[in-house]
Amino acid sequence: MNLFGHLFIVGTVIVLAKCETTRPWYETLPAVAMDYKVHIDAGKEDCYYQYVNPGATFFVSFQVLRGGDGKAGFAVRNPNGEIVHPYQWRTNADYQDQSGVGGYYSVCIDNQFSRFAGKLINLYLTVIRYDQWDKFTKELEEMDLSVENFTNSVVTVEKSINEMLLTQHLSRSQEARDLNTLLDNNSYVQRWSIVQILVIVITTVVQVYFVRKLFEVRPSGSSKMRI
Repeated sequence: MNLFGHLFIVGTVIVLAKCETTRPWYETLPAVAMDYKVHIDAGKEDCYYQYVNPGATFFVSFQVLRGGDGKAGFAVRNPNGEIVHPYQWRTNADYQDQSGVGGYYSVCIDNQFSRFAGKLINLYLTVIRYDQWDKFTKELEEMDLSVENFTNSVVTVEKSINEMLLTQHLSRSQEARDLNTLLDNNSYVQRWSIVQILVIVITTVVQVYFVRKLFEVRPSGSSKMRI
């Protein structure tokens, strides 16, 4: 093999090594949890993509916090492009799946049925790789450590923590939705109260003006009379 061939092989190995080191950080984590608040304009649809490792558990939920009728469309596509959660016009919904091959899931929020009102959406996504615990156990077994009970306890605690985080997320989303509803109602009541006060004041002024006009007598000739 000539010198050029050696350089070509070395260069190829370097390129592959760079590709491996530039792998996105979120693809190697055992668990990822993200909480977003996004605004969807009227008549628009936005899609978001989340990478899910092979064998990992994927969970996503959405909730409309404010805007319009408080509902929006929600759909999920798997890495093969298949719709695993069809569109539904709802205030909130969730979906959970265990990916076999891995890849990017597509989460779409549709506001096309609302022509005038934008929506504020709370979007929560998690990717959990439970197989990482098995890998951890095998690594410890290679070190001749018996940690089966410990590992089972850790896995149980991890699952409980994830369930607790989901419950807290749903509680926070419901609280945020209730708060936005109260703020909207407060603004609505204030606006209409001010409008009604202005109408009453204007009506009173107009009535006083015309009542005074009724008691005015126009003068005849040079004499002036006023009752």
